[in-house]
Amino acid sequence: MKKFNFHKVLDGLTSSPGGSSGSGPGPGSGSVHSGGTAGTPREEIQETLTSDYFQLSKTVRHGFPYLPTALAFDPVQKILAIGTRTGAIRILGRPGVDCYCQHEGDAAVLQLQFLINEGALVSASSDDMLHLWNLRQKRPAILHSLKFNRERITFCHLPFQSKWLYVGTERGNTHIVNIESFILSGYVIMWNKAIELSTKTHPGPVVHLSDSPRDEGKLLIGYENGTVVFWDLRSKRADLRLYYDEAIHSIGWHNEGKQFMCSHSDGSLTLWNLKSQSRPFQIIVPHGKIQRDGKKVESCKPILKVEYKTCKNSEPFIIFSGGLSYDKPWRRPSLTIMHGKAITVLEMDHPIVDFLTLCETPYPNEVQEPYAVVVLLEKDLIVVDLTQSNFPIFENPYPMDIHESPVTCTDYFADCPPDLIPVLYSIGAKHKKQGYSNKEWPISGGAWNLGAQTYPEIIITGHADGTVKFWDASAITLQMLYKLKTSKVFEKQKLEGKPAPENTEEDPFAIQLMYWCPESRLFCVAGVSAYVIVYRFSKHEVNTEISSLEVHLQSEAEDIISPEAEMIPPFPNASSPLPSLKDLSGSTNTVASEGTMKDSIPCLSVKTRAVRMPPGYQAVLVIQLVCADGDSPQQITSLAANSAYGLVAFGNCNGLAVVDFMQKTTLLSMGSLELYGSSDPYQRQLRSPRRSKQFTAGLTELSDGPVSLELERCKSPTTSDHINGHCTSPTSQSCSSGKRMSSADVSKINRRGSGKPPFRKVQSAACMEISLPVTTEETRENSISHSRSSSVSSIDKESKEAITALYFTESFSRKNDTTVSPCLWVGTGLGMVLTISLNLPTADELRQTEPVVASPSGTVLSLKGAVLTFGCLSCTGTLIHPPYETWRDPNSTDESERTRKRKLVMHSPCSSQDMGDHQFAVVCSEKQAKVFSLPSQICLYVHNITDTSFLLRADVVTMCNSACLACFSAHGHIMILSLPSLRPLLDVHYLPVTDMRIARTFRFTNEGQALYLSSPTEVQRLNYSQEMFDNLQDMLGELFIPVETPEAQYRGFLKGLFGGTGGTLDREELFGEATAGKASRSLAQHIPGSGGVEGVKGAAGSAIGELARARIALDERGQKLGELDERTARMMASAEAFSKHAHEVMLKYKDKKWSQRTLRPYSKNPVVGQKQLLGIPFTLDDQSTLSLFLPTPTGTIIFNRRKSKACCD
Repeated sequence: MKKFNFHKVLDGLTSSPGGSSGSGPGPGSGSVHSGGTAGTPREEIQETLTSDYFQLSKTVRHGFPYLPTALAFDPVQKILAIGTRTGAIRILGRPGVDCYCQHEGDAAVLQLQFLINEGALVSASSDDMLHLWNLRQKRPAILHSLKFNRERITFCHLPFQSKWLYVGTERGNTHIVNIESFILSGYVIMWNKAIELSTKTHPGPVVHLSDSPRDEGKLLIGYENGTVVFWDLRSKRADLRLYYDEAIHSIGWHNEGKQFMCSHSDGSLTLWNLKSQSRPFQIIVPHGKIQRDGKKVESCKPILKVEYKTCKNSEPFIIFSGGLSYDKPWRRPSLTIMHGKAITVLEMDHPIVDFLTLCETPYPNEVQEPYAVVVLLEKDLIVVDLTQSNFPIFENPYPMDIHESPVTCTDYFADCPPDLIPVLYSIGAKHKKQGYSNKEWPISGGAWNLGAQTYPEIIITGHADGTVKFWDASAITLQMLYKLKTSKVFEKQKLEGKPAPENTEEDPFAIQLMYWCPESRLFCVAGVSAYVIVYRFSKHEVNTEISSLEVHLQSEAEDIISPEAEMIPPFPNASSPLPSLKDLSGSTNTVASEGTMKDSIPCLSVKTRAVRMPPGYQAVLVIQLVCADGDSPQQITSLAANSAYGLVAFGNCNGLAVVDFMQKTTLLSMGSLELYGSSDPYQRQLRSPRRSKQFTAGLTELSDGPVSLELERCKSPTTSDHINGHCTSPTSQSCSSGKRMSSADVSKINRRGSGKPPFRKVQSAACMEISLPVTTEETRENSISHSRSSSVSSIDKESKEAITALYFTESFSRKNDTTVSPCLWVGTGLGMVLTISLNLPTADELRQTEPVVASPSGTVLSLKGAVLTFGCLSCTGTLIHPPYETWRDPNSTDESERTRKRKLVMHSPCSSQDMGDHQFAVVCSEKQAKVFSLPSQICLYVHNITDTSFLLRADVVTMCNSACLACFSAHGHIMILSLPSLRPLLDVHYLPVTDMRIARTFRFTNEGQALYLSSPTEVQRLNYSQEMFDNLQDMLGELFIPVETPEAQYRGFLKGLFGGTGGTLDREELFGEATAGKASRSLAQHIPGSGGVEGVKGAAGSAIGELARARIALDERGQKLGELDERTARMMASAEAFSKHAHEVMLKYKDKKWSQRTLRPYSKNPVVGQKQLLGIPFTLDDQSTLSLFLPTPTGTIIFNRRKSKACCD
């Protein structure tokens, strides 16, 4: 019995007459329906893309490491490592050398230690594990891991050129680990042996470990309670014990090894001399004030870290973090540099996590000569130049300021016009900060080259403060090109007395949506405060006023049970007084009565004076949705623009607006339901609104003369229909004529439309998903709801329908069209696809004066779920790009450039006869993808992408000059579908979407690349192209470059003789198993890593090499199997012969006694004699070997002994 599918019955009920009449047989299936003029695509289109073209992989991660915890530097290789709270490690070198590593778990990184100039790194994590990373490959991997089972790791120290790692624990013990084998030594410094026997209290965790610069055999151990122990590794006893009242945070040695400095919790620094054990040699409270008694210095905040570095020709540097006075809580976190008597306090914008002093020599017993300080902040990384007296900072070449303001949206463009990046960079360079150090960036390790990929790539990020940043992302690098501040078009004023949009909070300028055309350089942004700004690019500065346009986009109100409901007037008849034509467009360049003026105001005020606009993107028009009756406008959910048409369209949960930014007029402002006309598949009725509070004032706007019923039917519910309490759905024909008439009058309107009734705020699920709050950093990470309702009953209850997708193109807008024409495709949250016909002036000279007519065409197509994206293919399957206007500078000083005619580039195939007479429309929603044939509007292919989840992002992209559909779902799958047949080419589970940050910022682009915001501060780039995957190893930077280790300075004979050094320490003899024994197995567990395998893969260079080696291994395996088969056959034949021979021997001796049998000794030498001794037979061979045969019930035991022949005789 065939299974009955109830969902398909609902789809059949909700499908429109002009929509698809059939669908595929099931999920993931495609079917072909031919009709009209459309041929059978499988006969015409040969799709070139196959699954072999696709391979998903991560490429590189940009930005600042999220929640940093640790810092390390290799002074020879000159590379920097940063550990994070999420278990990640970022390794940085010269620009282009940027590597991301991740521990298997998400335990925080406590400490990092480089094996200096060895190409390895040790990380200690909060789950009490040590990991050894191999950096001699482009993608580092773990070679060994060591898990401590009974103690918690608190501090690690690895001496220079040593293979023994000191590990301090929370119990106060110190263990020693062999780096090469990652095995624990039996040598342990127990806390109760380190402190004096008379001490009754536990000293606390180990907070510092370091060997003496003067003697490698002495280890300095710092405990939290203020105890310092100078331990002799050879004699296994404490040479020195020092005590201080305040807790210790860190210790720094003088290079001569005679003094060291401690930082304490009371903001003090103590300098200790090894010869004076009773008290500190010097006590300093750098930021403390002497109290009134003149004796005691007040306590300050803890000094968390101190470094004591010496110089040849000047006083030593004492650098520390913290230690500020408690009486100035408003002071920002600071780094203090003490050089001689000078004290410099460097205030930071964020709390200090860690810092390191970069020195000229890696040897701790030499004069250090510090030249820079790397300061790791919670949200930034800065490097201070110590060689200049004013301590300037270096200009950071890494993109560490992506999160300068929280990222709210992203866009990604591959294969951009080659002249864009130089132009944007030259303009952006004029606004860079000054005052940086003139020296080169000191973190200059590694090597990097461009690789094979050379096409330009640009990433755009929108931010919560209204800024937009353009980044050069070519060749897997990232460098900021240009920053645009959209908030500069608005007045700086508080929003007091103005209704703010929902969820804006303290970020009224947050960017929600962006549209950019690289060819025409047209740029549009939509902000959270319900506004759209249109920008044009210019190389010249201009002083001009900013044009603004206000648009009403309020949908009809729902029935609200209230006392006012009884006061609603009856429906008017055809002869009732109706609004004039001026109220149709929704444009609000008007003046209204006093009551209406209080409500019809935008959320932000545009500057009305002339504004200086620097070179770059300059605002040409600001479009704002206005408030109505105290209600804030709904946030914008979709945005599209086209430079060839000169139009921008945007929509929200209430409806759609189309604006002509060349004439600065509103062409269309309609509610979602009115866009259907008589083609509404759900037959929803517009509902009567409540009486407006400004009803009387609104009547003053009405026209005195009657208006025809046909004109009344074409009015938008977002305008004056609310006054009458009656609205009917327009037909496509009446809307077309009505809009043409209103468009001509739009530029002449000088009065504001009537007031609006109160509306209840209702949003569809798709609308809420797109317009989630974009405010503070953590509140944006909202979890995604995995529920989507597509039942008819739930749709009927929803009167508002969000506009979720918009797309300008040249296509067939109606069934009977024979030629393509400009149109706008509109996708809604209920899965409906509508088309808006655009009637543009044919002559370019008339474009600025003649009106543009925009009208619904009546075409309705349907899908499951909210519509996400559109695409248009020619009859040969190639992607048709929207037309655009080539860029020209409107402010150019060259008269010919400024006045030349617009040059339009049309990608439509209508001009070529051999391109065919039909197109393919690609539509993808949250649940499924469909391909329609145009103009017949027949559904040719359908693919049900998911039933248990929903798509978050879908884009029609090009790969190898062919089009495909790229999708990303909420359960973490990345899918690629062929076009137009919608065959699955790739389906990989990448990552589950746990917050809205990923959903909001995920973007696909051409040439097999994608990106998303992996954390609030980092951008992760992906690759789904097999070709790029093969070349990825060549594009990544080298972390390790073979470099000779600098030679130690010659100390001189006398200095070596009288310097008191302890000589070299044979740690292998001291800590090895032969001397120290083995550590307890229960103390730590060794876990082998996969670094060796990864190293082989890295050496292979590419996947092609892997395949070649796999084929060779397969051939070798086949040869070995053949040889094994031959050997097996030979062994079987030999075994069969042996069995046959054994059977013959058994038959021969079956009836003989044992004494009658011929005895054969084990010796292979010839037997020269056989005799018996006391009834026991024996033999003697020619090599004087005597064999004695002792019979037993189970056999004969043979005793061989070599004797002299004479003796035997």
